[in-house]
Amino acid sequence: MTNQEFELSIEKVKNGDKSGLKEIYEAYLPYIFRVIYEILKSRENAEDLTSDFFIKLWEKAASFRPGSGHKAFMSVMARNMAIDFLRKYKKEELTCMLQDLGCEPDSEATHINRISASLDDNPTETEVIGEMVLKDALDALGDAERQIITMKVLGDLTFKEIAETLIIPMGTVTWRYQNAIKKLRRCGYE
Repeated sequence: MTNQEFELSIEKVKNGDKSGLKEIYEAYLPYIFRVIYEILKSRENAEDLTSDFFIKLWEKAASFRPGSGHKAFMSVMARNMAIDFLRKYKKEELTCMLQDLGCEPDSEATHINRISASLDDNPTETEVIGEMVLKDALDALGDAERQIITMKVLGDLTFKEIAETLIIPMGTVTWRYQNAIKKLRRCGYE
């Protein structure tokens, strides 16, 4: 979806037309899921929060400023929602521990480090093998590198947009990206 197409769709959303949200949803569901998943590391939580993202986009459509880069706008919103979720989760976890209610940390949220499965209900053998190779390659990366690769490759964001989204210097973004690319090549992934 181009900037112009997004602006037309978001204008529909601002006017209460659900077809605009449907267009954005269809174009960006995998991307938003990936941004959120990279932070949460939990497929179930990422799926829930991705749904919440599109509800929030409906509510916050008026805050989008045309010409400001729609992918950066959406990735910042998705990233902030994921971080807020983690903060809330950690606070609830701490409260449970303090009250000695026997709450255990969600081991999936802290230990799973895999890429999302294909959104297709029936992935082909080639897709499954491709995902396994990609998963192995991404496992070689650190969280920061994986997040930058996701934003650059899947989100098609510029280094400047990534730096603004993550609130880090652009030099750090490019350095991490180059290191990640070298690691991926060592794993045999192009």
